[in-house]
Amino acid sequence: MIFTNPAGAPELACDECGCRWFDRLHDACYECGAPVSAAALSEYQRALEEFGKSCSNDRSRPSTE
Repeated sequence: MIFTNPAGAPELACDECGCRWFDRLHDACYECGAPVSAAALSEYQRALEEFGKSCSNDRSRPSTE
């Protein structure tokens, strides 16, 4: 599950319990122990890439101030 934090960046959440805390060494949720699927990691990577592109586009625009 992917959601957007207050700064607009994507964050990965557990598909089972919604927790946002993961053991990155074992690719599992700290709360319920559910493994993070390859599909969820792939979707998260795509969301990060899109966010990165949107941030770089924002920086390349001239300021109107």
